[in-house]
Amino acid sequence: MSRAPGRGLLSTVIGIVLLAVLLFPVYWMVNASLQPAGGALLRTGWFPSHPDFSGYATALRDQGRNLVTSLVVALGSIVFSLALAAPAAYALAWLPLRGAGVVLFGVLVTQMVPGIAVANALYGAYEDLGLLDSYPGLILAESTAGVPFAIIVLRTSMRGIPREVVEAARVDGAGRWRTFRSVVLPMSANALITAAVFTFLLAWSDFLFALTLTTTETVRPVTLGIYDYLGAHTNRWNAVMATAVLASVPAAVLLVLAQRRIAAGAADGAVR
Repeated sequence: MSRAPGRGLLSTVIGIVLLAVLLFPVYWMVNASLQPAGGALLRTGWFPSHPDFSGYATALRDQGRNLVTSLVVALGSIVFSLALAAPAAYALAWLPLRGAGVVLFGVLVTQMVPGIAVANALYGAYEDLGLLDSYPGLILAESTAGVPFAIIVLRTSMRGIPREVVEAARVDGAGRWRTFRSVVLPMSANALITAAVFTFLLAWSDFLFALTLTTTETVRPVTLGIYDYLGAHTNRWNAVMATAVLASVPAAVLLVLAQRRIAAGAADGAVR
């Protein structure tokens, strides 16, 4: 008991050190984005004594459209993934389906398929269907990862809903669709938000599908924009880092706003 405070202090110090190490790349990214244009990355000072925001002006001018493209694709992936995953999870959790275990196993197997294999298969299909360089094409591609993950998360949450609640709704005259919409979905709000956030992050940070399924600048996510931008402006690291900072903001804000819901959804899934 007498050594407990010391042990707690040591744990705190170790936690702070680990946090500092993990956050240092983020600090260096912000620091480099505020340096004057034309500076070499290795000669960047530890602190921007005279912050220069010209890199952000350049990033917004050159990458603003790509940021909007990524936002549209990520939000579209959320809507499409949840629209498919929520009814599928409800059916696997509550309906007496034969072979539900096999279907769930298939869902898990899809998570193990390499992304490059999926991208190559989609490229041939998209070329025939005319979906290359299109928002629907990218949304469908990103949903190949979002739908299986959402099904797993939502099914776990829905199975934890007390059977008495669902049966009470059925006794009151609610059909399966009404029970799903008015009872099951509201009680699975934390899992829905968790699935939506991770689907957003998967789509927002994707590079493989963006590189494979876009051939022009008409529809180009910011991840691919940064890749092209880096090769064209290696002597303007402030603009490159400013683009990276702007690309990190939506994901960071979303995680901060939804952190309690995500923690609750993860805890519900673990307990249930």
